[in-house]
Amino acid sequence: MLRLRLFRSFGSLVGALLIASCADPALQSLTAPSNASAEKAHSLGSVTSSVTDAAADLDLHALWWSNKGKTQVRVSQRVDQSGGRISISETGFTMDIPAGALSSALTITITADDKYVAYKMEPTGTQFKKDVTVRQSLRNTTIAGSPLRTSIFAAYIADDNVKLSGKVPVLEIEPSTTLFSPTNARLPEAQVWTIRHFSRYMLASN
Repeated sequence: MLRLRLFRSFGSLVGALLIASCADPALQSLTAPSNASAEKAHSLGSVTSSVTDAAADLDLHALWWSNKGKTQVRVSQRVDQSGGRISISETGFTMDIPAGALSSALTITITADDKYVAYKMEPTGTQFKKDVTVRQSLRNTTIAGSPLRTSIFAAYIADDNVKLSGKVPVLEIEPSTTLFSPTNARLPEAQVWTIRHFSRYMLASN
């Protein structure tokens, strides 16, 4: 059975989103969904999560890259106790690791799937002491430029051998927020979520 993780404090998520938006000028003007609660949050300079209800027992469909079949992209970077940022420019991926999240220096490797909006994060089993913020641009995915018709989930898959075609069983749904275009509140442009452990994550919809 899928185990839904409880949302962490609103302040923590807001702080993570501010880090994400400040890191990329192209995302600074993105807005939250145009509903009452989102508008209230936006007036406070924040965005609201796109996942607001229980998601137990979901089988999800992984999002696709718009240009499928490319060679897998992999980056490795040494990160110590002071934190750091890992980026994959080819896929629009950024991971921000805050100071104090690691107890010792670690070489982290991120591998992007060649077909799906999914990543293998190593060393497998790594645990973080603080929230790690992940931001994924949606501009190179199949949902880019179209109104969002269903929620986007950031999902954890424990088994690295699970195939991502069709319905994919997942173990966790992570605290996640969809950022929308400033000119059209229905057009998704990025997804931001937080994690506390590795190894495999995907963006998906039901």
